[in-house]
Amino acid sequence: MKRTILHSDMNNCYASIELLHRPELRGKPLAVGGDPEARHGIVLAKDQLAKKAGVKTGMALWQAKQVCPDIVFVPPRMDLYLRFSRLAHEIYSDYTDRQEAFGIDESWLDVTESCSLKGSGEKIAEEISRRIKKELGITVSIGVSWNKIFAKLGSDYKKPDAITVINQENYKNIVWPLPVEDLLFVGRATKKKLNKLGIYTIGALAETDSDILKIHLGKVGMILSYFANGNDNTPVCYQDENAPIKSIGNSTTTPRDLTTETDVSIIVWLLAESVSARLREHHFVGNVVEISVRDKDLFSFTRQKKVSLSTNITSEIATYAMELFRANYNWQKPIRSVGVRVSDLQIDTAPVQLSLFSDQERRERYHRMDQTVDIIRKRFGFYSIQRGIMYQDRKLSALNAKEDNIVHPCGYMQRGNLTGVR
Repeated sequence: MKRTILHSDMNNCYASIELLHRPELRGKPLAVGGDPEARHGIVLAKDQLAKKAGVKTGMALWQAKQVCPDIVFVPPRMDLYLRFSRLAHEIYSDYTDRQEAFGIDESWLDVTESCSLKGSGEKIAEEISRRIKKELGITVSIGVSWNKIFAKLGSDYKKPDAITVINQENYKNIVWPLPVEDLLFVGRATKKKLNKLGIYTIGALAETDSDILKIHLGKVGMILSYFANGNDNTPVCYQDENAPIKSIGNSTTTPRDLTTETDVSIIVWLLAESVSARLREHHFVGNVVEISVRDKDLFSFTRQKKVSLSTNITSEIATYAMELFRANYNWQKPIRSVGVRVSDLQIDTAPVQLSLFSDQERRERYHRMDQTVDIIRKRFGFYSIQRGIMYQDRKLSALNAKEDNIVHPCGYMQRGNLTGVR
Protein backbone atom coordinates (compact mmCIF):
# COMPACT_ATOMS: atom_id res chain seq x y z
CA MET A 1 0.00 0.00 0.00
CA LYS A 2 1.37 3.42 -0.98
CA ARG A 3 2.05 5.59 2.06
CA THR A 4 0.15 8.80 2.76
CA ILE A 5 2.15 11.19 4.94
CA LEU A 6 1.04 14.59 6.24
CA HIS A 7 3.25 17.29 7.72
CA SER A 8 1.28 19.74 9.85
CA ASP A 9 2.87 23.06 10.78
CA MET A 10 1.16 25.55 13.09
CA ASN A 11 1.44 28.96 11.43
CA ASN A 12 3.50 31.46 13.46
CA CYS A 13 2.77 29.18 16.39
CA TYR A 14 3.98 31.13 19.43
CA ALA A 15 2.90 34.51 18.07
CA SER A 16 -0.52 33.18 16.99
CA ILE A 17 -1.16 31.73 20.44
CA GLU A 18 -0.08 34.98 22.12
CA LEU A 19 -2.42 37.04 19.89
CA LEU A 20 -5.22 34.63 20.74
CA HIS A 21 -4.69 35.41 24.43
CA ARG A 22 -3.78 39.10 23.95
CA PRO A 23 -6.28 40.46 21.40
CA GLU A 24 -5.26 44.03 22.31
CA LEU A 25 -1.97 43.43 20.47
CA ARG A 26 -3.62 42.60 17.15
CA GLY A 27 -2.64 45.03 14.42
CA LYS A 28 0.82 45.59 15.93
CA PRO A 29 4.03 43.81 14.84
CA LEU A 30 4.71 41.22 17.52
CA ALA A 31 7.57 38.88 18.34
CA VAL A 32 7.98 36.27 21.04
CA GLY A 33 11.50 36.28 22.41
CA GLY A 34 12.40 36.85 26.01
CA ASP A 35 13.13 40.04 27.91
CA PRO A 36 14.28 42.97 25.73
CA GLU A 37 15.50 44.90 28.80
CA ALA A 38 17.76 42.04 29.89
CA ARG A 39 18.62 41.14 26.25
CA HIS A 40 17.89 37.58 27.25
CA GLY A 41 17.02 35.64 24.11
CA ILE A 42 16.35 35.84 20.42
CA VAL A 43 13.23 36.05 18.27
CA LEU A 44 11.53 32.67 18.65
CA ALA A 45 8.48 33.58 16.56
CA LYS A 46 6.93 36.59 14.88
CA ASP A 47 3.55 37.50 13.44
CA GLN A 48 2.89 38.40 9.80
CA LEU A 49 3.33 42.16 10.39
CA ALA A 50 6.77 41.67 11.95
CA LYS A 51 7.71 39.27 9.17
CA LYS A 52 6.77 41.82 6.50
CA ALA A 53 8.95 44.40 8.28
CA GLY A 54 11.98 42.10 7.96
CA VAL A 55 12.05 40.42 11.37
CA LYS A 56 13.39 36.87 11.16
CA THR A 57 13.31 33.94 13.54
CA GLY A 58 16.67 33.62 15.30
CA MET A 59 17.38 37.35 15.13
CA ALA A 60 18.69 39.00 18.31
CA LEU A 61 16.08 41.21 19.97
CA TRP A 62 18.07 44.39 19.37
CA GLN A 63 18.38 43.52 15.68
CA ALA A 64 14.62 43.01 15.42
CA LYS A 65 14.09 46.42 17.05
CA GLN A 66 16.36 48.00 14.45
CA VAL A 67 14.46 46.64 11.45
CA CYS A 68 11.04 47.14 13.07
CA PRO A 69 11.06 50.00 15.63
CA ASP A 70 7.35 49.52 16.49
CA ILE A 71 7.70 45.86 17.33
CA VAL A 72 6.17 44.59 20.57
CA PHE A 73 8.12 41.85 22.40
CA VAL A 74 6.41 39.36 24.68
CA PRO A 75 8.27 36.74 26.74
CA PRO A 76 7.71 33.11 25.78
CA ARG A 77 5.21 31.03 27.74
CA MET A 78 6.31 27.50 26.94
CA ASP A 79 3.73 25.90 29.21
CA LEU A 80 1.00 27.55 27.13
CA TYR A 81 2.54 26.54 23.79
CA LEU A 82 3.07 22.98 24.99
CA ARG A 83 -0.60 22.82 26.00
CA PHE A 84 -1.65 23.84 22.48
CA SER A 85 0.78 21.29 21.04
CA ARG A 86 -0.79 18.55 23.17
CA LEU A 87 -4.28 19.64 22.09
CA ALA A 88 -3.21 19.49 18.44
CA HIS A 89 -1.84 15.98 18.97
CA GLU A 90 -5.16 14.94 20.50
CA ILE A 91 -6.82 16.00 17.24
CA TYR A 92 -4.18 14.17 15.20
CA SER A 93 -4.77 11.02 17.27
CA ASP A 94 -8.30 10.75 15.81
CA TYR A 95 -6.61 9.94 12.49
CA THR A 96 -3.43 8.06 13.37
CA ASP A 97 -1.22 6.79 16.18
CA ARG A 98 1.83 7.40 14.00
CA GLN A 99 2.71 10.94 15.02
CA GLU A 100 6.27 12.24 15.01
CA ALA A 101 6.86 15.70 16.47
CA PHE A 102 9.46 17.93 14.84
CA GLY A 103 9.42 20.63 17.49
CA ILE A 104 6.45 21.98 19.40
CA ASP A 105 4.61 23.21 16.31
CA GLU A 106 5.36 20.62 13.61
CA SER A 107 4.43 16.97 13.23
CA TRP A 108 4.52 14.23 10.64
CA LEU A 109 1.41 12.03 10.50
CA ASP A 110 1.18 8.69 8.71
CA VAL A 111 -2.51 8.45 7.78
CA THR A 112 -2.12 5.53 5.35
CA GLU A 113 -4.37 3.23 7.38
CA SER A 114 -7.05 5.93 7.79
CA CYS A 115 -7.55 6.65 4.09
CA SER A 116 -9.90 3.71 3.56
CA LEU A 117 -12.21 5.10 6.26
CA LYS A 118 -11.77 8.87 6.07
CA GLY A 119 -10.87 9.50 2.44
CA SER A 120 -7.74 10.74 0.70
CA GLY A 121 -4.78 12.39 2.41
CA GLU A 122 -5.96 15.75 1.10
CA LYS A 123 -9.44 15.23 2.56
CA ILE A 124 -7.97 14.25 5.94
CA ALA A 125 -5.70 17.32 5.84
CA GLU A 126 -8.71 19.57 5.14
CA GLU A 127 -10.59 18.06 8.08
CA ILE A 128 -7.61 18.49 10.44
CA SER A 129 -7.16 22.09 9.27
CA ARG A 130 -10.83 22.90 9.95
CA ARG A 131 -10.71 21.32 13.39
CA ILE A 132 -7.51 23.09 14.45
CA LYS A 133 -9.02 26.41 13.40
CA LYS A 134 -12.35 25.76 15.12
CA GLU A 135 -11.15 24.02 18.29
CA LEU A 136 -7.84 25.80 18.94
CA GLY A 137 -8.33 29.17 17.20
CA ILE A 138 -5.09 28.99 15.18
CA THR A 139 -4.24 27.83 11.67
CA VAL A 140 -1.98 25.16 10.21
CA SER A 141 -0.35 24.60 6.85
CA ILE A 142 -0.27 20.95 5.81
CA GLY A 143 1.78 19.13 3.21
CA VAL A 144 0.48 15.84 1.78
CA SER A 145 2.83 13.39 0.09
CA TRP A 146 4.06 9.79 0.02
CA ASN A 147 7.21 10.58 2.05
CA LYS A 148 8.21 12.77 4.98
CA ILE A 149 10.63 15.03 3.09
CA PHE A 150 8.12 16.09 0.43
CA ALA A 151 5.32 16.38 3.02
CA LYS A 152 7.43 18.93 4.91
CA LEU A 153 8.21 20.80 1.69
CA GLY A 154 4.45 20.89 1.07
CA SER A 155 3.67 22.50 4.44
CA ASP A 156 6.33 25.15 3.74
CA TYR A 157 5.19 25.73 0.14
CA LYS A 158 2.12 27.85 0.95
CA LYS A 159 1.55 29.76 4.18
CA PRO A 160 -0.50 30.54 6.15
CA ASP A 161 -3.55 28.25 6.36
CA ALA A 162 -2.90 26.18 3.23
CA ILE A 163 -2.79 22.59 2.03
CA THR A 164 -0.34 21.45 -0.67
CA VAL A 165 -0.42 18.00 -2.23
CA ILE A 166 2.87 16.74 -3.67
CA ASN A 167 2.38 13.44 -5.47
CA GLN A 168 4.38 11.35 -7.90
CA GLU A 169 2.73 13.11 -10.83
CA ASN A 170 3.45 16.73 -9.85
CA TYR A 171 6.55 16.67 -7.63
CA LYS A 172 8.93 17.62 -10.44
CA ASN A 173 6.85 20.73 -11.14
CA ILE A 174 6.50 21.73 -7.47
CA VAL A 175 9.65 20.49 -5.72
CA TRP A 176 12.40 20.59 -8.31
CA PRO A 177 12.28 24.36 -9.05
CA LEU A 178 12.69 25.16 -5.32
CA PRO A 179 16.08 26.43 -4.08
CA VAL A 180 18.26 23.60 -2.83
CA GLU A 181 18.40 25.09 0.69
CA ASP A 182 14.65 24.39 1.08
CA LEU A 183 15.46 20.68 1.34
CA LEU A 184 15.70 19.33 4.88
CA PHE A 185 19.33 19.04 6.06
CA VAL A 186 20.75 21.45 3.48
CA GLY A 187 22.27 24.03 5.81
CA ARG A 188 24.48 27.00 5.05
CA ALA A 189 27.70 25.00 4.63
CA THR A 190 26.08 22.29 2.48
CA LYS A 191 24.37 24.92 0.34
CA LYS A 192 27.74 26.56 -0.31
CA LYS A 193 29.28 23.24 -1.37
CA LEU A 194 26.36 22.47 -3.68
CA ASN A 195 26.44 25.96 -5.20
CA LYS A 196 30.15 25.48 -5.98
CA LEU A 197 29.11 22.43 -7.99
CA GLY A 198 26.57 24.55 -9.86
CA ILE A 199 23.63 23.04 -7.97
CA TYR A 200 21.12 25.71 -7.02
CA THR A 201 17.77 23.90 -7.16
CA ILE A 202 16.41 20.64 -5.77
CA GLY A 203 15.89 19.48 -9.36
CA ALA A 204 19.54 20.04 -10.21
CA LEU A 205 20.47 18.09 -7.09
CA ALA A 206 18.14 15.24 -8.09
CA GLU A 207 19.68 15.00 -11.55
CA THR A 208 23.32 15.15 -10.41
CA ASP A 209 25.19 11.85 -10.49
CA SER A 210 25.13 10.50 -6.94
CA ASP A 211 28.78 9.43 -7.22
CA ILE A 212 29.78 13.07 -7.78
CA LEU A 213 27.78 14.11 -4.72
CA LYS A 214 29.44 11.38 -2.64
CA ILE A 215 32.91 12.54 -3.71
CA HIS A 216 32.24 16.15 -2.66
CA LEU A 217 29.85 15.69 0.29
CA GLY A 218 30.42 12.13 1.45
CA LYS A 219 27.48 10.05 2.67
CA VAL A 220 25.26 13.10 3.13
CA GLY A 221 25.49 13.73 -0.62
CA MET A 222 23.96 10.31 -1.29
CA ILE A 223 21.22 10.95 1.27
CA LEU A 224 20.33 14.34 -0.22
CA SER A 225 20.19 12.76 -3.69
CA TYR A 226 17.65 10.24 -2.37
CA PHE A 227 15.62 13.00 -0.72
CA ALA A 228 15.54 15.15 -3.87
CA ASN A 229 14.22 12.20 -5.88
CA GLY A 230 11.51 11.36 -3.35
CA ASN A 231 13.13 8.09 -2.25
CA ASP A 232 12.81 8.71 1.49
CA ASN A 233 11.27 5.65 3.18
CA THR A 234 11.92 6.86 6.73
CA PRO A 235 8.95 5.76 8.88
CA VAL A 236 6.82 8.07 10.98
CA CYS A 237 7.28 7.10 14.63
CA TYR A 238 4.47 5.96 16.84
CA GLN A 239 2.99 8.55 19.19
CA ASP A 240 5.05 9.03 22.40
CA GLU A 241 7.84 6.82 21.09
CA ASN A 242 11.14 8.09 22.49
CA ALA A 243 14.36 8.08 20.51
CA PRO A 244 17.76 7.46 22.09
CA ILE A 245 19.27 10.61 23.58
CA LYS A 246 22.73 11.27 22.13
CA SER A 247 23.69 14.43 24.00
CA ILE A 248 22.40 16.80 26.66
CA GLY A 249 23.23 20.50 26.72
CA ASN A 250 22.16 24.01 27.66
CA SER A 251 23.05 27.41 26.28
CA THR A 252 21.99 30.92 27.19
CA THR A 253 22.23 34.51 25.99
CA THR A 254 23.47 36.37 29.04
CA PRO A 255 21.60 39.35 30.56
CA ARG A 256 24.74 41.46 30.14
CA ASP A 257 28.06 41.08 28.32
CA LEU A 258 30.58 38.85 30.08
CA THR A 259 33.86 40.70 30.50
CA THR A 260 35.82 38.62 33.03
CA GLU A 261 36.61 34.98 33.66
CA THR A 262 34.51 35.15 36.82
CA ASP A 263 31.49 36.17 34.73
CA VAL A 264 32.03 33.20 32.43
CA SER A 265 32.59 30.87 35.37
CA ILE A 266 29.22 31.80 36.91
CA ILE A 267 27.39 30.99 33.67
CA VAL A 268 29.39 27.80 33.04
CA TRP A 269 28.63 26.51 36.54
CA LEU A 270 24.92 27.28 36.09
CA LEU A 271 24.84 25.44 32.78
CA ALA A 272 26.92 22.55 34.14
CA GLU A 273 24.43 22.17 37.00
CA SER A 274 21.58 21.96 34.51
CA VAL A 275 23.34 19.48 32.22
CA SER A 276 24.54 17.23 35.04
CA ALA A 277 21.10 17.23 36.72
CA ARG A 278 19.47 16.14 33.46
CA LEU A 279 22.11 13.46 32.94
CA ARG A 280 21.39 12.04 36.38
CA GLU A 281 17.65 12.33 35.83
CA HIS A 282 17.93 10.14 32.71
CA HIS A 283 20.63 7.87 34.24
CA PHE A 284 23.36 8.83 31.79
CA VAL A 285 27.04 9.60 32.01
CA GLY A 286 29.00 11.22 29.18
CA ASN A 287 32.45 10.89 27.70
CA VAL A 288 32.72 14.21 25.81
CA VAL A 289 32.35 17.73 27.25
CA GLU A 290 31.75 20.64 24.87
CA ILE A 291 31.61 24.41 25.25
CA SER A 292 30.27 26.96 22.77
CA VAL A 293 30.94 30.71 23.00
CA ARG A 294 29.53 33.64 21.05
CA ASP A 295 30.93 37.17 21.39
CA LYS A 296 29.03 40.45 21.19
CA ASP A 297 29.55 40.62 17.40
CA LEU A 298 27.91 37.17 17.10
CA PHE A 299 31.14 35.37 16.15
CA SER A 300 31.02 31.91 17.69
CA PHE A 301 33.13 28.81 18.18
CA THR A 302 32.66 25.34 19.67
CA ARG A 303 35.31 23.17 21.30
CA GLN A 304 35.10 19.72 22.88
CA LYS A 305 37.29 17.20 24.63
CA LYS A 306 37.17 13.50 25.43
CA VAL A 307 37.31 12.97 29.18
CA SER A 308 39.21 10.16 30.86
CA LEU A 309 36.28 8.97 33.00
CA SER A 310 32.57 9.07 32.07
CA THR A 311 30.85 11.70 34.17
CA ASN A 312 27.61 13.35 35.24
CA ILE A 313 29.26 15.25 38.11
CA THR A 314 28.68 19.01 38.06
CA SER A 315 32.14 20.05 39.22
CA GLU A 316 33.88 17.85 36.64
CA ILE A 317 31.74 19.12 33.75
CA ALA A 318 32.25 22.75 34.81
CA THR A 319 36.01 22.25 35.25
CA TYR A 320 36.41 20.65 31.81
CA ALA A 321 34.30 23.40 30.21
CA MET A 322 36.38 26.15 31.82
CA GLU A 323 39.61 24.45 30.69
CA LEU A 324 38.28 24.50 27.11
CA PHE A 325 37.30 28.15 27.47
CA ARG A 326 40.68 29.29 28.81
CA ALA A 327 42.52 27.42 26.07
CA ASN A 328 40.45 28.89 23.24
CA TYR A 329 39.31 32.44 24.08
CA ASN A 330 41.55 35.49 23.91
CA TRP A 331 39.17 38.14 25.31
CA GLN A 332 39.36 40.44 22.28
CA LYS A 333 35.62 41.04 22.66
CA PRO A 334 33.05 40.60 25.43
CA ILE A 335 30.85 37.50 25.40
CA ARG A 336 27.08 37.41 25.11
CA SER A 337 26.26 33.67 24.83
CA VAL A 338 27.67 30.46 26.34
CA GLY A 339 26.69 26.80 25.98
CA VAL A 340 27.75 23.59 27.71
CA ARG A 341 27.01 20.12 26.35
CA VAL A 342 27.88 16.51 27.26
CA SER A 343 27.77 13.83 24.56
CA ASP A 344 28.83 10.26 23.78
CA LEU A 345 26.39 9.11 26.45
CA GLN A 346 26.05 5.71 28.08
CA ILE A 347 23.85 4.31 30.84
CA ASP A 348 25.26 5.15 34.29
CA THR A 349 25.01 1.51 35.39
CA ALA A 350 27.35 0.29 32.63
CA PRO A 351 30.63 -1.18 33.96
CA VAL A 352 33.65 1.11 33.64
CA GLN A 353 37.37 0.65 33.94
CA LEU A 354 38.58 2.66 36.94
CA SER A 355 41.76 4.69 36.73
CA LEU A 356 44.67 4.28 39.15
CA PHE A 357 45.21 8.03 38.92
CA SER A 358 41.73 9.16 39.96
CA ASP A 359 40.37 9.55 43.48
CA GLN A 360 37.21 7.44 43.11
CA GLU A 361 36.10 8.03 46.70
CA ARG A 362 36.27 11.78 46.12
CA ARG A 363 34.26 11.42 42.89
CA GLU A 364 31.61 9.40 44.71
CA ARG A 365 31.33 12.10 47.40
CA TYR A 366 30.79 14.78 44.76
CA HIS A 367 28.21 12.57 43.06
CA ARG A 368 26.29 12.07 46.33
CA MET A 369 26.44 15.81 46.95
CA ASP A 370 24.94 16.47 43.50
CA GLN A 371 22.18 13.95 44.20
CA THR A 372 21.42 15.68 47.50
CA VAL A 373 21.17 19.05 45.72
CA ASP A 374 18.78 17.46 43.20
CA ILE A 375 16.53 16.25 46.03
CA ILE A 376 16.55 19.62 47.84
CA ARG A 377 15.74 21.55 44.66
CA LYS A 378 12.99 19.15 43.69
CA ARG A 379 11.36 19.63 47.08
CA PHE A 380 12.02 23.29 47.85
CA GLY A 381 12.75 24.89 44.46
CA PHE A 382 15.81 25.71 42.39
CA TYR A 383 16.93 28.73 44.41
CA SER A 384 16.70 26.95 47.78
CA ILE A 385 20.37 25.94 47.51
CA GLN A 386 23.09 27.62 45.47
CA ARG A 387 26.86 27.64 45.17
CA GLY A 388 28.86 30.47 46.70
CA ILE A 389 30.07 31.71 43.30
CA MET A 390 26.48 32.65 42.43
CA TYR A 391 26.50 35.41 45.04
CA GLN A 392 29.22 37.29 43.17
CA ASP A 393 26.69 38.50 40.59
CA ARG A 394 23.01 37.99 41.32
CA LYS A 395 21.95 39.25 37.89
CA LEU A 396 23.98 36.60 36.07
CA SER A 397 23.08 33.85 38.51
CA ALA A 398 19.32 34.44 38.26
CA LEU A 399 19.11 31.88 35.42
CA ASN A 400 17.36 28.59 36.17
CA ALA A 401 18.90 26.77 33.22
CA LYS A 402 17.38 23.34 33.80
CA GLU A 403 13.73 24.39 34.09
CA ASP A 404 14.00 27.14 31.47
CA ASN A 405 15.55 24.78 28.90
CA ILE A 406 13.55 23.45 25.95
CA VAL A 407 14.33 19.89 24.90
CA HIS A 408 14.25 19.56 21.12
CA PRO A 409 13.27 16.41 19.25
CA CYS A 410 15.67 13.70 18.17
CA GLY A 411 17.50 13.62 14.89
CA TYR A 412 15.40 12.79 11.84
CA MET A 413 17.47 9.87 10.62
CA GLN A 414 17.89 7.98 13.90
CA ARG A 415 15.29 5.53 12.57
CA GLY A 416 15.98 6.20 8.93
CA ASN A 417 15.41 3.74 6.11
CA LEU A 418 17.41 4.82 3.08
CA THR A 419 18.02 1.65 1.14
CA GLY A 420 21.30 1.72 -0.75
CA VAL A 421 22.94 4.55 1.21
CA ARG A 422 26.16 3.30 2.79
